[in-house]
Amino acid sequence: MSEGNIRAAFATQATWCRRLGGTFTADLCMTLARVLDRSTAVGARVLDWSGDPIADALALRLVGGLNGLVRAGSLPELAALYPPQPVGDTADFARRAAAALDDKRLLPWLDSPPQTNEVARSAVLMPGLMAIAAATVLPLRLFELGASAGINLRLDHYRYDFNGMKVGPNEAPVVLHPDWRGPPPPDAKVVVVGRRGVDLIPVDARDADHLLAYVWPEQIDRVARLSAALAAFVADPATIDAGDAADWAEANVTVVEGATTVVFHSIAFQYFPVATQARIVAHLAAVGASATAVAPLACLRFEMDAAASVAALPTLRLTLWPGGEDRLLARAHPHGANVEWLG
Repeated sequence: MSEGNIRAAFATQATWCRRLGGTFTADLCMTLARVLDRSTAVGARVLDWSGDPIADALALRLVGGLNGLVRAGSLPELAALYPPQPVGDTADFARRAAAALDDKRLLPWLDSPPQTNEVARSAVLMPGLMAIAAATVLPLRLFELGASAGINLRLDHYRYDFNGMKVGPNEAPVVLHPDWRGPPPPDAKVVVVGRRGVDLIPVDARDADHLLAYVWPEQIDRVARLSAALAAFVADPATIDAGDAADWAEANVTVVEGATTVVFHSIAFQYFPVATQARIVAHLAAVGASATAVAPLACLRFEMDAAASVAALPTLRLTLWPGGEDRLLARAHPHGANVEWLG
């Protein structure tokens, strides 16, 4: 990948950040695009990146590492210009950002994709579960691919307000109120009788600082929501296995009578190798072929469409077996801030 493509990827990420309300992180991405050079090990590693910098979320790996070191008190010069402090002089900000790239503790942050752990995506996924519950009239067994710390596996424990339609326990540790557009989701009770997830590198929910590093520091509400969700998970955890998503799905996902088996993922599938993606799709099709009305299978996915432009929003899609019907349920903000329900 050429150096020009690497810098362009940082500019593309800046566009996304700005569209999603991350003004500071957008400015940081643009600053890094300008100051990166090969005088540091970090700069050389980034500019010599051999993969696809957009698909690999390279810019988010680096800004997550910077935020993590800032949160740990390791970059006081740069931290002085982090939210809630104003950036001030752009030349000074660029100088401090460039100096921070000399810190080799950033290198491990480049080794794996960002662990965004965006709990507000539950506000997109929960209506999908309600649609599944309405269609099958059965309790649900949840299997999450790319579960990271697992906070979205506990989505039935949260409280929601879908334009006046209240769902979930009153005493929930997290309350989500997305800007809802369109008709309400099906008024169906979601009963979860099992939950398990997998991630190539599961993140310990007790390591809050590592997880919060990937939340853009200017978005204070997101930081607070994630902190609350992590504390709730630590108090009442779900099982998250380490492993390849395809291996795990093939070993664990099958249908059982009396419950709907639900495989779901959110802004994760794009990070899986192509071969892993193909195996998951093939396995679900094979399991779906054996599904029945009393042992159905559902695949719920909140992801970017493969051919989507930078201006497009992710979609929530559902495939339900028997039958294998595919439905477009919603379009939504990547962080769950708004939901346009179509289902």
